[in-house]
Amino acid sequence: MRIAINTRFLIKNKLEGIGWFTKETVQRIVQQHPEHEFFLLFDRPWDSDFVFAPNVTPVKLFPPARHPFLWVLWFEVAVARFLRRQRIDLFVSTDGQIPLTSKVPAVTVIHDINFEHFPQNIPFTARCYYRFFFKRFAKKAHRIATVSEYSKSDICKTYNIPESKIDVVYNGANSAYTPLEPNQVAAVRERITNGAPYFIFVGALNPRKNVARLLQAFNLFKQQTNSPIKLVIVGEKMFKTTEISEAYNQLSYKDDIVFSGRLNVDQLSQVTGAALAMVYVPYFEGFGIPILEAMSCDIPLVASTKTAIPEVAGKAAYYVDPFSVESIAQGMKLIATDPQLRDALIAKGRTQRQKFSWDKTASALYQCINTTIKQIC
Repeated sequence: MRIAINTRFLIKNKLEGIGWFTKETVQRIVQQHPEHEFFLLFDRPWDSDFVFAPNVTPVKLFPPARHPFLWVLWFEVAVARFLRRQRIDLFVSTDGQIPLTSKVPAVTVIHDINFEHFPQNIPFTARCYYRFFFKRFAKKAHRIATVSEYSKSDICKTYNIPESKIDVVYNGANSAYTPLEPNQVAAVRERITNGAPYFIFVGALNPRKNVARLLQAFNLFKQQTNSPIKLVIVGEKMFKTTEISEAYNQLSYKDDIVFSGRLNVDQLSQVTGAALAMVYVPYFEGFGIPILEAMSCDIPLVASTKTAIPEVAGKAAYYVDPFSVESIAQGMKLIATDPQLRDALIAKGRTQRQKFSWDKTASALYQCINTTIKQIC
């Protein structure tokens, strides 16, 4: 089989959620299946680290797809033309998007459809693109993979897609995330918070991550407890961050909040592993990889009750209402003052994390691909 894969999110030193999913699954699939010829499609010069095996041919297609108008050109013109001219048998896309003009069968990974439920959180042009095209992508794709049972149900109901067309392929966590020794914890805390224990949040700073309420809840927690615990926010600003800035400017405990920006995997695994707890309270999440990363580091969780988060965290989290500042603050207070609760959640996390790995993800995604291959042959 000649299989082309959309790998435009494989950007050296800038891997985010979809980029990590792409790297961890594609690397395993191409190495484990030398019987296929794979073409990895990039929209910019590729890094040699992403040429994972001898059966891989990297291809750069013009134009760089970094804007909704260019997304259309890249998929509907550049990708469609490549698939036709190279006589590709199957197209796989890890970001949900496929060329509607192509006759080549496609497997697409739709991680979530948050834009259908909270369109106001997304810039206007991108919002229009997502809401116009994704229902068409879902209907045209031969098969769909998604990262949770919640997302599967959501896609089925929202786009009227039969359940039999969708496979769940859970995410995994990087192997760099492991528990730290006490001396390592002390060293990281000294570097990050001058030695103070801290809560951590990891995620892009956009509205659905609920960072504004998290900041308000932390401020309330500090007012109620006068605790020395600090809050570390890890992530880059994306869009519509005014609400976060306004919330931050009204806080009494600004000095106890650290915005680290984006960290690479080695840095983030250390900063996660040295946290007292992770507070992860998005109000919409298709999966939530930071949950797995925390469990892999033996870090207890305060987590949102919404969407896919309970499916991923299982019994390894103390759950709070993400729309209630008081509920989030109460979760922080309990996790900070009850070492038995922390120990119990850590123990449950050790069990829960066994359900997820990138090996399992890659295997499930290839099963989805192989099902399609059998159907089209």
